[in-house]
Amino acid sequence: MQELLKLKDITFEILDNIIFKNVNGTVHDGDVIGIIGKNGVGKTTLLQIISGNLSLSNGKINWLKPQVSVEMVEQETEDFASEHTGTKEAQMLAKWNVLTNSYSKLSGGEKLKVRLAKGFSRNAQLLLLDEPTNHLDEQSTEILIEHIKQYKGTIILISHDRYFLDKVVTKIWSLEDQQLIEHKGNYTSYMKAREQRRLTQKRDYEKQQQMIQTIEGQLKELTSWSQKAHADSTKQEGMKEYHRVKAKRTDAQIKSKRKRLEKELEKSKVEQVKPEYEVQFTLKANDKRGKRFLEVKTLQKSLNKRVLFKDVSFTIQHGEKLALVGPNGSGKTTFLKIVMGEVMADAGEVWISPAAKIGYLTQEVFDLPLLKTPEELFYRETFEERGKVQNLMKHLGFSTAAWKEPIGNMSMGERVKCKLMVYILEEKDVLMLDEPTNHLDLPSREQLEETLSTYNGTLLIVSHDRYFLEKTTNSSLEIKNKSIHKQLKEMPAQKDTQKEALLKLETERQEVLGKLSFMTVKDSQYPELDAKFSEITKQINQLKKNM
Repeated sequence: MQELLKLKDITFEILDNIIFKNVNGTVHDGDVIGIIGKNGVGKTTLLQIISGNLSLSNGKINWLKPQVSVEMVEQETEDFASEHTGTKEAQMLAKWNVLTNSYSKLSGGEKLKVRLAKGFSRNAQLLLLDEPTNHLDEQSTEILIEHIKQYKGTIILISHDRYFLDKVVTKIWSLEDQQLIEHKGNYTSYMKAREQRRLTQKRDYEKQQQMIQTIEGQLKELTSWSQKAHADSTKQEGMKEYHRVKAKRTDAQIKSKRKRLEKELEKSKVEQVKPEYEVQFTLKANDKRGKRFLEVKTLQKSLNKRVLFKDVSFTIQHGEKLALVGPNGSGKTTFLKIVMGEVMADAGEVWISPAAKIGYLTQEVFDLPLLKTPEELFYRETFEERGKVQNLMKHLGFSTAAWKEPIGNMSMGERVKCKLMVYILEEKDVLMLDEPTNHLDLPSREQLEETLSTYNGTLLIVSHDRYFLEKTTNSSLEIKNKSIHKQLKEMPAQKDTQKEALLKLETERQEVLGKLSFMTVKDSQYPELDAKFSEITKQINQLKKNM
Protein backbone atom coordinates (compact mmCIF):
# COMPACT_ATOMS: atom_id res chain seq x y z
CA MET A 1 0.00 0.00 0.00
CA GLN A 2 1.13 3.54 -0.75
CA GLU A 3 2.33 5.69 2.16
CA LEU A 4 -0.01 8.51 3.11
CA LEU A 5 1.99 10.27 5.83
CA LYS A 6 4.94 9.90 8.20
CA LEU A 7 5.38 11.17 11.74
CA LYS A 8 8.99 12.34 12.15
CA ASP A 9 10.44 12.85 15.65
CA ILE A 10 7.23 14.43 16.99
CA THR A 11 7.40 15.92 20.49
CA PHE A 12 4.60 17.61 22.41
CA GLU A 13 4.62 19.20 25.86
CA ILE A 14 2.16 21.13 28.01
CA LEU A 15 3.38 23.46 30.76
CA ASP A 16 6.88 21.90 30.64
CA ASN A 17 5.31 18.45 30.96
CA ILE A 18 6.44 16.23 28.06
CA ILE A 19 3.48 14.17 26.79
CA PHE A 20 5.52 12.26 24.20
CA LYS A 21 8.88 12.80 22.51
CA ASN A 22 10.57 11.80 19.24
CA VAL A 23 7.52 9.85 18.09
CA ASN A 24 7.73 8.17 14.68
CA GLY A 25 5.07 6.32 12.71
CA THR A 26 3.84 5.57 9.20
CA VAL A 27 0.30 5.61 7.79
CA HIS A 28 -0.53 3.73 4.54
CA ASP A 29 -3.58 4.05 2.33
CA GLY A 30 -6.35 1.81 3.64
CA ASP A 31 -4.89 1.41 7.13
CA VAL A 32 -7.24 1.23 10.11
CA ILE A 33 -4.93 2.20 12.96
CA GLY A 34 -5.94 1.83 16.61
CA ILE A 35 -4.21 4.14 19.10
CA ILE A 36 -4.08 2.62 22.58
CA GLY A 37 -2.60 3.61 25.92
CA LYS A 38 -3.55 4.60 29.46
CA ASN A 39 -5.44 7.82 30.24
CA GLY A 40 -3.31 10.93 29.82
CA VAL A 41 -0.56 9.56 27.55
CA GLY A 42 -1.57 11.84 24.67
CA LYS A 43 -3.80 9.75 22.39
CA THR A 44 -6.26 12.57 21.65
CA THR A 45 -3.36 15.04 21.46
CA LEU A 46 -1.76 12.94 18.72
CA LEU A 47 -5.02 12.89 16.72
CA GLN A 48 -5.36 16.66 17.14
CA ILE A 49 -1.79 17.12 15.83
CA ILE A 50 -2.51 14.97 12.76
CA SER A 51 -5.73 16.88 12.14
CA GLY A 52 -3.81 20.17 12.23
CA ASN A 53 -5.66 21.48 15.31
CA LEU A 54 -2.51 21.52 17.49
CA SER A 55 0.99 22.83 16.83
CA LEU A 56 4.03 20.65 17.45
CA SER A 57 6.67 21.38 20.08
CA ASN A 58 9.18 19.65 17.81
CA GLY A 59 9.24 17.35 14.76
CA LYS A 60 7.02 17.32 11.69
CA ILE A 61 4.43 15.41 9.68
CA ASN A 62 5.47 14.49 6.16
CA TRP A 63 2.40 14.26 3.93
CA LEU A 64 3.33 11.94 1.05
CA LYS A 65 0.22 12.76 -0.97
CA PRO A 66 -0.82 16.30 -1.96
CA GLN A 67 -3.86 17.92 -0.34
CA VAL A 68 -5.06 14.98 1.75
CA SER A 69 -8.57 15.67 3.09
CA VAL A 70 -8.84 15.05 6.84
CA GLU A 71 -12.00 14.76 8.95
CA MET A 72 -12.05 14.33 12.74
CA VAL A 73 -14.91 13.09 14.93
CA GLU A 74 -14.22 14.19 18.51
CA GLN A 75 -15.16 12.02 21.48
CA GLU A 76 -17.14 14.78 23.22
CA THR A 77 -18.36 18.24 22.17
CA GLU A 78 -20.62 20.61 24.07
CA ASP A 79 -22.06 22.04 20.84
CA PHE A 80 -22.22 20.68 17.32
CA ALA A 81 -23.51 22.47 14.25
CA SER A 82 -25.12 19.83 12.05
CA GLU A 83 -25.42 21.34 8.61
CA HIS A 84 -27.55 20.09 5.73
CA THR A 85 -28.02 16.35 6.07
CA GLY A 86 -26.85 14.49 2.97
CA THR A 87 -28.13 11.14 1.71
CA LYS A 88 -25.32 9.04 3.16
CA GLU A 89 -25.58 10.79 6.51
CA ALA A 90 -29.37 10.36 6.59
CA GLN A 91 -29.01 6.64 5.80
CA MET A 92 -26.57 6.16 8.70
CA LEU A 93 -28.85 8.03 11.10
CA ALA A 94 -31.81 5.97 9.94
CA LYS A 95 -29.89 2.73 10.67
CA TRP A 96 -29.15 4.10 14.12
CA ASN A 97 -32.77 5.19 14.67
CA VAL A 98 -31.77 8.80 15.32
CA LEU A 99 -34.38 11.46 14.70
CA THR A 100 -32.88 14.70 13.38
CA ASN A 101 -33.81 16.69 16.48
CA SER A 102 -31.96 19.56 18.08
CA TYR A 103 -28.47 18.34 19.02
CA SER A 104 -28.73 19.60 22.61
CA LYS A 105 -31.85 17.50 23.22
CA LEU A 106 -30.32 14.22 22.06
CA SER A 107 -28.93 11.54 24.37
CA GLY A 108 -25.17 10.98 24.64
CA GLY A 109 -25.34 8.04 22.24
CA GLU A 110 -27.49 9.92 19.74
CA LYS A 111 -25.13 12.93 19.81
CA LEU A 112 -22.21 10.66 19.02
CA LYS A 113 -24.13 9.05 16.17
CA VAL A 114 -24.86 12.48 14.65
CA ARG A 115 -21.14 13.35 14.77
CA LEU A 116 -20.12 9.96 13.36
CA ALA A 117 -22.67 10.15 10.52
CA LYS A 118 -21.40 13.62 9.58
CA GLY A 119 -17.79 12.43 9.69
CA PHE A 120 -18.34 9.34 7.54
CA SER A 121 -20.51 11.20 5.03
CA ARG A 122 -17.71 13.60 4.06
CA ASN A 123 -15.64 10.77 2.52
CA ALA A 124 -12.32 12.19 3.71
CA GLN A 125 -9.13 10.41 2.66
CA LEU A 126 -8.13 10.32 6.34
CA LEU A 127 -10.85 9.90 8.98
CA LEU A 128 -9.91 10.38 12.65
CA LEU A 129 -12.24 8.87 15.30
CA ASP A 130 -11.75 9.58 19.01
CA GLU A 131 -13.38 6.84 21.15
CA PRO A 132 -16.19 6.17 18.64
CA THR A 133 -17.87 3.41 20.70
CA ASN A 134 -18.46 5.49 23.85
CA HIS A 135 -22.21 5.71 24.64
CA LEU A 136 -23.10 3.22 21.84
CA ASP A 137 -25.27 0.21 22.58
CA GLU A 138 -24.29 -3.20 21.20
CA GLN A 139 -26.37 -2.99 18.01
CA SER A 140 -25.08 0.51 17.23
CA THR A 141 -21.48 -0.65 17.70
CA GLU A 142 -22.00 -3.46 15.18
CA ILE A 143 -23.33 -0.93 12.64
CA LEU A 144 -20.25 1.23 13.25
CA ILE A 145 -17.97 -1.77 12.68
CA GLU A 146 -19.61 -2.40 9.29
CA HIS A 147 -19.17 1.25 8.27
CA ILE A 148 -15.49 1.13 9.18
CA LYS A 149 -14.96 -2.08 7.20
CA GLN A 150 -16.67 -0.58 4.14
CA TYR A 151 -14.89 2.79 4.34
CA LYS A 152 -12.74 3.47 1.27
CA GLY A 153 -10.28 5.84 2.96
CA THR A 154 -7.80 5.51 5.84
CA ILE A 155 -8.90 5.57 9.49
CA ILE A 156 -7.01 6.33 12.69
CA LEU A 157 -9.04 5.76 15.85
CA ILE A 158 -8.68 5.73 19.62
CA SER A 159 -10.40 3.06 21.67
CA HIS A 160 -10.21 1.12 24.96
CA ASP A 161 -12.67 -1.50 23.63
CA ARG A 162 -10.70 -4.72 23.02
CA TYR A 163 -13.49 -6.42 21.07
CA PHE A 164 -13.92 -3.39 18.80
CA LEU A 165 -10.16 -3.06 18.19
CA ASP A 166 -9.84 -6.73 17.27
CA LYS A 167 -12.74 -6.42 14.82
CA VAL A 168 -11.59 -3.37 12.86
CA VAL A 169 -7.91 -2.41 13.15
CA THR A 170 -5.05 -3.51 10.91
CA LYS A 171 -2.32 -1.76 12.89
CA ILE A 172 -1.75 -0.69 16.49
CA TRP A 173 -0.04 2.48 17.71
CA SER A 174 0.64 2.07 21.43
CA LEU A 175 1.72 5.14 23.39
CA GLU A 176 3.90 3.98 26.28
CA ASP A 177 6.57 5.83 28.28
CA GLN A 178 6.36 8.89 25.97
CA GLN A 179 7.08 6.68 22.94
CA LEU A 180 4.99 5.25 20.09
CA ILE A 181 5.26 1.52 19.43
CA GLU A 182 4.00 0.47 15.99
CA HIS A 183 2.63 -3.03 15.42
CA LYS A 184 1.04 -4.58 12.34
CA GLY A 185 -1.99 -6.56 13.46
CA ASN A 186 -4.92 -6.24 15.86
CA TYR A 187 -5.03 -5.61 19.60
CA THR A 188 -4.71 -9.25 20.67
CA SER A 189 -1.68 -9.89 18.46
CA TYR A 190 -0.07 -6.70 19.76
CA MET A 191 -0.54 -7.75 23.39
CA LYS A 192 1.07 -11.13 22.64
CA ALA A 193 4.01 -9.39 20.93
CA ARG A 194 4.27 -6.95 23.84
CA GLU A 195 4.37 -9.80 26.34
CA GLN A 196 7.16 -11.48 24.38
CA ARG A 197 9.08 -8.20 24.08
CA ARG A 198 8.88 -7.62 27.84
CA LEU A 199 9.99 -11.19 28.58
CA THR A 200 12.96 -10.83 26.21
CA GLN A 201 13.89 -7.48 27.77
CA LYS A 202 13.66 -8.98 31.27
CA ARG A 203 15.91 -11.92 30.34
CA ASP A 204 18.43 -9.64 28.59
CA TYR A 205 18.48 -7.34 31.62
CA GLU A 206 19.08 -10.27 33.97
CA LYS A 207 21.95 -11.51 31.73
CA GLN A 208 23.41 -8.00 31.71
CA GLN A 209 23.22 -7.80 35.52
CA GLN A 210 24.91 -11.21 35.81
CA MET A 211 27.69 -10.04 33.47
CA ILE A 212 28.13 -6.84 35.51
CA GLN A 213 28.21 -8.87 38.73
CA THR A 214 30.83 -11.25 37.29
CA ILE A 215 33.08 -8.47 36.03
CA GLU A 216 32.68 -6.47 39.24
CA GLY A 217 33.73 -9.61 41.15
CA GLN A 218 36.81 -9.94 38.94
CA LEU A 219 37.59 -6.23 39.42
CA LYS A 220 37.23 -6.60 43.17
CA GLU A 221 39.65 -9.55 43.14
CA LEU A 222 42.15 -7.66 40.96
CA THR A 223 41.85 -4.61 43.21
CA SER A 224 42.66 -6.80 46.22
CA TRP A 225 45.73 -8.19 44.41
CA SER A 226 46.82 -4.68 43.45
CA GLN A 227 46.50 -3.43 47.03
CA LYS A 228 48.56 -6.42 48.26
CA ALA A 229 51.21 -5.85 45.57
CA HIS A 230 51.48 -2.16 46.50
CA ALA A 231 51.80 -3.10 50.18
CA ASP A 232 54.47 -5.75 49.41
CA SER A 233 56.49 -3.28 47.34
CA THR A 234 57.11 -1.21 50.49
CA LYS A 235 58.01 -4.12 52.78
CA GLN A 236 60.10 -6.85 51.11
CA GLU A 237 63.75 -5.92 50.59
CA GLY A 238 65.10 -7.05 47.23
CA MET A 239 61.59 -7.69 45.86
CA LYS A 240 60.25 -4.11 45.92
CA GLU A 241 60.70 -3.54 42.20
CA TYR A 242 59.06 -6.87 41.34
CA HIS A 243 55.98 -6.09 43.45
CA ARG A 244 55.85 -2.49 42.15
CA VAL A 245 55.75 -3.75 38.53
CA LYS A 246 53.19 -6.41 39.49
CA ALA A 247 50.97 -3.74 41.10
CA LYS A 248 51.18 -1.51 38.03
CA ARG A 249 50.31 -4.44 35.75
CA THR A 250 47.29 -5.29 37.92
CA ASP A 251 46.18 -1.63 37.90
CA ALA A 252 46.35 -1.66 34.09
CA GLN A 253 44.25 -4.86 34.00
CA ILE A 254 41.63 -3.26 36.23
CA LYS A 255 41.51 -0.15 34.08
CA SER A 256 41.24 -2.22 30.88
CA LYS A 257 38.46 -4.44 32.27
CA ARG A 258 36.48 -1.44 33.51
CA LYS A 259 36.74 0.22 30.09
CA ARG A 260 35.58 -2.99 28.38
CA LEU A 261 32.60 -3.19 30.75
CA GLU A 262 31.66 0.44 30.12
CA LYS A 263 31.92 -0.02 26.34
CA GLU A 264 29.84 -3.21 26.49
CA LEU A 265 27.12 -1.47 28.50
CA GLU A 266 27.19 1.56 26.21
CA LYS A 267 26.83 -0.65 23.15
CA SER A 268 23.94 -2.80 24.38
CA LYS A 269 22.55 -1.33 27.58
CA VAL A 270 19.27 -2.99 28.56
CA GLU A 271 16.85 -1.05 30.78
CA GLN A 272 14.99 -2.82 33.55
CA VAL A 273 11.39 -3.67 32.60
CA LYS A 274 9.07 -1.06 34.09
CA PRO A 275 6.24 -2.30 36.33
CA GLU A 276 2.82 -2.51 34.72
CA TYR A 277 0.50 0.47 35.10
CA GLU A 278 -2.02 -0.17 37.87
CA VAL A 279 -5.04 1.66 39.26
CA GLN A 280 -6.22 1.16 42.85
CA PHE A 281 -9.05 2.75 44.82
CA THR A 282 -11.91 1.80 47.11
CA LEU A 283 -15.43 3.11 47.73
CA LYS A 284 -17.19 2.96 51.07
CA ALA A 285 -20.74 4.01 51.91
CA ASN A 286 -21.88 5.78 55.05
CA ASP A 287 -24.23 3.90 57.36
CA LYS A 288 -27.62 3.88 55.65
CA ARG A 289 -30.94 4.41 57.37
CA GLY A 290 -34.37 3.01 56.59
CA LYS A 291 -35.26 0.36 54.07
CA ARG A 292 -36.38 2.34 51.01
CA PHE A 293 -34.13 4.53 48.92
CA LEU A 294 -36.50 5.40 46.05
CA GLU A 295 -40.20 5.00 45.26
CA VAL A 296 -41.68 5.83 41.85
CA LYS A 297 -45.46 6.06 41.26
CA THR A 298 -47.21 6.33 37.87
CA LEU A 299 -44.26 8.22 36.36
CA GLN A 300 -44.52 9.56 32.81
CA LYS A 301 -42.13 11.49 30.56
CA SER A 302 -42.16 12.55 26.90
CA LEU A 303 -39.39 14.27 24.95
CA ASN A 304 -39.96 16.14 21.70
CA LYS A 305 -43.52 14.75 21.51
CA ARG A 306 -42.17 11.20 21.86
CA VAL A 307 -43.22 9.14 24.88
CA LEU A 308 -40.17 7.73 26.64
CA PHE A 309 -42.07 5.91 29.39
CA LYS A 310 -45.46 6.12 31.11
CA ASP A 311 -47.36 4.69 34.08
CA VAL A 312 -44.09 3.54 35.73
CA SER A 313 -44.15 2.37 39.35
CA PHE A 314 -41.50 0.52 41.42
CA THR A 315 -39.48 0.71 44.65
CA ILE A 316 -35.72 0.47 45.23
CA GLN A 317 -34.50 -0.67 48.63
CA HIS A 318 -31.25 0.47 50.26
CA GLY A 319 -28.40 -1.84 49.27
CA GLU A 320 -29.85 -2.91 45.91
CA LYS A 321 -27.54 -2.82 42.91
CA LEU A 322 -29.43 -2.17 39.70
CA ALA A 323 -28.53 -1.80 36.03
CA LEU A 324 -30.60 0.77 34.12
CA VAL A 325 -30.69 -0.63 30.59
CA GLY A 326 -32.24 0.24 27.24
CA PRO A 327 -31.20 1.27 23.72
CA ASN A 328 -29.71 4.68 22.87
CA GLY A 329 -32.34 7.41 23.22
CA SER A 330 -34.74 5.35 25.35
CA GLY A 331 -34.58 7.79 28.29
CA LYS A 332 -32.02 6.34 30.72
CA THR A 333 -30.23 9.61 31.42
CA THR A 334 -33.56 11.46 31.48
CA PHE A 335 -34.82 9.11 34.20
CA LEU A 336 -31.71 9.73 36.32
CA LYS A 337 -32.18 13.48 35.93
CA ILE A 338 -35.83 13.18 37.05
CA VAL A 339 -34.65 11.34 40.18
CA MET A 340 -32.08 14.08 40.84
CA GLY A 341 -34.67 16.81 40.26
CA GLU A 342 -32.86 18.23 37.23
CA VAL A 343 -35.74 17.39 34.85
CA MET A 344 -39.46 17.55 35.59
CA ALA A 345 -41.66 14.53 34.95
CA ASP A 346 -44.87 15.02 32.95
CA ALA A 347 -46.84 13.10 35.59
CA GLY A 348 -46.33 10.87 38.59
CA GLU A 349 -44.33 11.04 41.81
CA VAL A 350 -40.73 10.35 42.83
CA TRP A 351 -39.92 9.91 46.53
CA ILE A 352 -36.28 9.79 47.73
CA SER A 353 -35.23 8.92 51.25
CA PRO A 354 -34.20 12.17 52.98
CA ALA A 355 -31.38 10.27 54.68
CA ALA A 356 -29.83 9.23 51.34
CA LYS A 357 -26.48 10.81 50.47
CA ILE A 358 -26.35 10.51 46.68
CA GLY A 359 -23.34 10.68 44.40
CA TYR A 360 -24.47 11.33 40.82
CA LEU A 361 -21.82 10.78 38.13
CA THR A 362 -23.06 12.28 34.87
CA GLN A 363 -21.71 11.19 31.51
CA GLU A 364 -20.76 14.81 30.77
CA VAL A 365 -17.09 15.79 30.92
CA PHE A 366 -17.58 19.55 30.63
CA ASP A 367 -19.39 20.03 33.95
CA LEU A 368 -16.14 20.31 35.93
CA PRO A 369 -14.43 23.67 36.65
CA LEU A 370 -11.98 23.29 33.77
CA LEU A 371 -9.78 26.23 34.80
CA LYS A 372 -9.17 24.81 38.26
CA THR A 373 -6.38 22.41 39.19
CA PRO A 374 -6.90 19.32 41.40
CA GLU A 375 -5.06 21.25 44.12
CA GLU A 376 -7.81 23.89 43.97
CA LEU A 377 -10.72 21.51 43.35
CA PHE A 378 -9.82 19.19 46.23
CA TYR A 379 -8.49 21.91 48.55
CA ARG A 380 -7.57 20.58 51.98
CA GLU A 381 -6.28 22.63 54.91
CA THR A 382 -3.85 20.19 56.47
CA PHE A 383 -0.78 18.58 54.97
CA GLU A 384 -2.12 15.15 55.97
CA GLU A 385 -5.41 15.66 54.13
CA ARG A 386 -3.63 16.99 51.01
CA GLY A 387 -1.36 13.97 51.11
CA LYS A 388 -4.39 11.67 51.16
CA VAL A 389 -5.79 13.30 47.99
CA GLN A 390 -2.41 13.24 46.21
CA ASN A 391 -1.92 9.59 47.14
CA LEU A 392 -5.36 8.79 45.71
CA MET A 393 -4.43 10.58 42.48
CA LYS A 394 -1.25 8.51 42.28
CA HIS A 395 -3.26 5.28 42.69
CA LEU A 396 -5.64 6.49 39.94
CA GLY A 397 -2.71 6.77 37.53
CA PHE A 398 -2.13 10.55 37.57
CA SER A 399 1.38 11.96 37.25
CA THR A 400 2.79 14.12 40.05
CA ALA A 401 2.56 17.17 37.76
CA ALA A 402 -1.24 16.70 37.39
CA TRP A 403 -1.75 18.14 40.91
CA LYS A 404 -1.14 21.64 39.53
CA GLU A 405 -2.45 21.07 36.00
CA PRO A 406 -5.77 22.70 34.94
CA ILE A 407 -8.51 20.10 34.53
CA GLY A 408 -9.20 21.53 31.06
CA ASN A 409 -5.77 20.25 29.96
CA MET A 410 -6.56 16.71 31.09
CA SER A 411 -7.76 13.85 28.93
CA MET A 412 -11.43 12.86 29.08
CA GLY A 413 -10.52 9.74 31.05
CA GLU A 414 -8.62 11.79 33.61
CA ARG A 415 -11.62 14.10 33.97
CA VAL A 416 -13.86 11.11 34.72
CA LYS A 417 -11.34 10.03 37.37
CA CYS A 418 -11.51 13.53 38.93
CA LYS A 419 -15.28 13.12 39.19
CA LEU A 420 -14.88 9.65 40.73
CA MET A 421 -12.50 11.10 43.31
CA VAL A 422 -15.35 13.16 44.77
CA TYR A 423 -17.24 9.96 45.67
CA ILE A 424 -14.12 8.18 46.88
CA LEU A 425 -13.27 11.04 49.24
CA GLU A 426 -16.88 11.66 50.34
CA GLU A 427 -18.55 8.46 51.49
CA LYS A 428 -21.92 8.33 49.70
CA ASP A 429 -24.49 5.64 50.48
CA VAL A 430 -26.05 5.85 46.99
CA LEU A 431 -24.18 6.03 43.68
CA MET A 432 -26.01 6.80 40.43
CA LEU A 433 -23.47 6.33 37.62
CA ASP A 434 -24.25 7.28 34.02
CA GLU A 435 -21.86 5.46 31.65
CA PRO A 436 -19.01 5.40 34.22
CA THR A 437 -16.60 3.39 32.04
CA ASN A 438 -16.67 5.83 29.11
CA HIS A 439 -13.18 7.25 28.48
CA LEU A 440 -11.54 5.07 31.15
CA ASP A 441 -8.52 2.97 30.21
CA LEU A 442 -8.69 -0.79 30.75
CA PRO A 443 -6.95 -0.99 34.17
CA SER A 444 -9.23 1.80 35.46
CA ARG A 445 -12.34 0.00 34.18
CA GLU A 446 -11.27 -3.25 35.82
CA GLN A 447 -10.57 -1.52 39.15
CA LEU A 448 -13.92 0.32 39.05
CA GLU A 449 -15.64 -2.99 38.34
CA GLU A 450 -13.90 -4.67 41.27
CA THR A 451 -14.57 -1.72 43.59
CA LEU A 452 -18.30 -1.49 42.78
CA SER A 453 -18.72 -5.26 43.20
CA THR A 454 -17.76 -4.87 46.89
CA TYR A 455 -19.39 -1.45 47.46
CA ASN A 456 -21.71 -1.60 50.48
CA GLY A 457 -24.18 1.06 49.33
CA THR A 458 -26.96 1.35 46.74
CA LEU A 459 -26.06 1.34 43.04
CA LEU A 460 -27.95 2.48 39.94
CA ILE A 461 -25.74 2.14 36.86
CA VAL A 462 -26.28 3.02 33.20
CA SER A 463 -23.88 1.12 30.94
CA HIS A 464 -23.82 -0.74 27.63
CA ASP A 465 -21.03 -3.01 28.88
CA ARG A 466 -22.88 -6.22 29.72
CA TYR A 467 -19.86 -7.84 31.39
CA PHE A 468 -19.38 -4.77 33.61
CA LEU A 469 -23.05 -4.86 34.66
CA GLU A 470 -22.84 -8.61 35.25
CA LYS A 471 -20.01 -8.07 37.74
CA THR A 472 -21.49 -5.05 39.55
CA THR A 473 -25.31 -5.42 39.67
CA ASN A 474 -27.84 -8.04 40.75
CA SER A 475 -31.09 -6.69 39.27
CA SER A 476 -32.19 -4.29 36.55
CA LEU A 477 -34.54 -1.55 35.45
CA GLU A 478 -35.22 -2.10 31.76
CA ILE A 479 -36.72 0.64 29.59
CA LYS A 480 -38.78 -1.22 27.01
CA ASN A 481 -42.08 -0.66 25.19
CA LYS A 482 -42.45 2.83 26.74
CA SER A 483 -42.25 1.50 30.27
CA ILE A 484 -39.65 0.69 32.95
CA HIS A 485 -39.72 -2.82 34.35
CA LYS A 486 -37.82 -3.83 37.47
CA GLN A 487 -36.61 -7.41 37.54
CA LEU A 488 -34.08 -9.68 39.17
CA LYS A 489 -31.54 -11.33 36.92
CA GLU A 490 -33.26 -14.08 35.01
CA MET A 491 -32.91 -17.71 36.04
CA PRO A 492 -33.03 -19.57 32.71
CA ALA A 493 -33.59 -23.26 32.15
CA GLN A 494 -30.79 -25.65 33.13
CA LYS A 495 -29.30 -25.80 29.62
CA ASP A 496 -29.30 -22.02 29.33
CA THR A 497 -27.78 -21.79 32.80
CA GLN A 498 -24.91 -24.04 31.73
CA LYS A 499 -24.32 -21.99 28.58
CA GLU A 500 -24.34 -18.80 30.62
CA ALA A 501 -21.95 -20.32 33.17
CA LEU A 502 -19.64 -21.44 30.37
CA LEU A 503 -19.64 -17.98 28.83
CA LYS A 504 -18.93 -16.42 32.22
CA LEU A 505 -16.04 -18.82 32.90
CA GLU A 506 -14.52 -18.25 29.46
CA THR A 507 -14.74 -14.47 29.98
CA GLU A 508 -13.14 -14.82 33.41
CA ARG A 509 -10.38 -17.04 31.98
CA GLN A 510 -9.71 -14.44 29.28
CA GLU A 511 -9.47 -11.75 31.96
CA VAL A 512 -6.96 -13.83 33.95
CA LEU A 513 -4.97 -14.57 30.79
CA GLY A 514 -4.89 -10.84 30.01
CA LYS A 515 -3.34 -10.15 33.44
CA LEU A 516 -0.87 -13.04 33.08
CA SER A 517 0.26 -11.63 29.72
CA PHE A 518 1.73 -8.64 31.57
CA MET A 519 3.70 -10.78 34.04
CA THR A 520 6.65 -13.16 34.19
CA VAL A 521 6.95 -16.31 36.33
CA LYS A 522 8.94 -14.35 38.92
CA ASP A 523 6.17 -11.83 39.62
CA SER A 524 4.61 -12.31 43.07
CA GLN A 525 1.05 -12.62 41.72
CA TYR A 526 1.97 -15.00 38.86
CA PRO A 527 1.60 -18.35 40.77
CA GLU A 528 -1.83 -17.39 42.13
CA LEU A 529 -3.14 -16.24 38.73
CA ASP A 530 -1.60 -19.24 36.97
CA ALA A 531 -3.32 -21.58 39.42
CA LYS A 532 -6.58 -19.69 38.93
CA PHE A 533 -6.23 -20.03 35.14
CA SER A 534 -5.71 -23.80 35.46
CA GLU A 535 -8.68 -24.16 37.82
CA ILE A 536 -11.00 -22.19 35.51
CA THR A 537 -9.83 -24.28 32.54
CA LYS A 538 -10.72 -27.47 34.47
CA GLN A 539 -14.18 -26.08 35.24
CA ILE A 540 -14.72 -25.18 31.58
CA ASN A 541 -13.70 -28.65 30.40
CA GLN A 542 -15.94 -30.32 33.00
CA LEU A 543 -18.89 -28.10 32.04
CA LYS A 544 -18.42 -28.91 28.35
CA LYS A 545 -18.52 -32.64 29.17
CA ASN A 546 -21.83 -32.24 31.00
CA MET A 547 -23.51 -30.26 28.24
